[in-house]
Amino acid sequence: MSLDWIYYAISWILLAWHSAWDAIGVPVGEVIGTNWAWILAIVFLVVTVRVILFPVFVKQIKSQRAMQALQPQVKALQEKHKGDRETLQKEMMELYRKEKANPLMGCLPMFLQIPVFLGLFHVLRRLNPDKSEAGKTLYGWTVGQFDSASHATLFTAPIAGKFGSTAEELANLNANGTTVKVIAGVLVLIMMLTTYLTSRQMILKTGWAEDPQQKMIQRLMLYGIPASLLISGAIFPIGVIIYWVTNNLVTLGQQQWVLRKFPPPPTAGGATKSTSAGKPAQPAKTGGLFNRSKPVEAPVKPAAPKVAGPKPGAKPTTAKKNRPAKRRG
Repeated sequence: MSLDWIYYAISWILLAWHSAWDAIGVPVGEVIGTNWAWILAIVFLVVTVRVILFPVFVKQIKSQRAMQALQPQVKALQEKHKGDRETLQKEMMELYRKEKANPLMGCLPMFLQIPVFLGLFHVLRRLNPDKSEAGKTLYGWTVGQFDSASHATLFTAPIAGKFGSTAEELANLNANGTTVKVIAGVLVLIMMLTTYLTSRQMILKTGWAEDPQQKMIQRLMLYGIPASLLISGAIFPIGVIIYWVTNNLVTLGQQQWVLRKFPPPPTAGGATKSTSAGKPAQPAKTGGLFNRSKPVEAPVKPAAPKVAGPKPGAKPTTAKKNRPAKRRG
């Protein structure tokens, strides 16, 4: 399957934003060794993609809320089918189907951004001033735009350069190898840190999942992906790393806004607890200085007062109101 449509789409957005910043008056030449018009074009490529994917992000949040609401039932199923992993998985999949919850929805926005990442990677990797005119005008570029992007830099390091650039590639870009390695290396570290923080932010707010499958996904997002970037980051052009870091910063801000405006519901480990029969107990009352949870106790009915019986030998008495009135002669 050809991916040219992705390359054309990414190129169109980049060129549109570059033209916009150029028209506004952002310097197209180097200021502090940086071509800000092209850097801002990459930054606002992120903004464009995030606006397009915002409905998917909303679905992701709803799915995460649904998964959190199901935690008491998931925990009850784990206790019921302890040691029978196959039955447990079947029961949980049936629960997810019945409640219309999808444990993989949390990864969907990231998966949808992979084509954008690959498209930008391909477009920036082609920025070689020695390309033929036919190669420069591919995907809707003009020769002038291609040459401008080929010489665009971030603190004198070309945006098409990477930590693992060969001597020949550096010579074609007219770049200093040490400068490229330093700028690319710092950006890779920032990329790893912000990737870790985006996952950590969500887990700290929502808690670790009880479902083993969901918990494995959380661990992969938190530790696996940042660790893999230490190696794969060496082949990413600097412009691609700028995209990734910007995307992480936007994600941090977006998640923080959502978590404050729509806080996650109480989970099984917090204000609600599940009983051994699998039915959720009454929500706990919160109070005290440290907001500790206490179980709700059933109200105790006051004991009925004891009525003393008549003493032995005593004459029965009647209420005065029942006695007939005496007539006066």
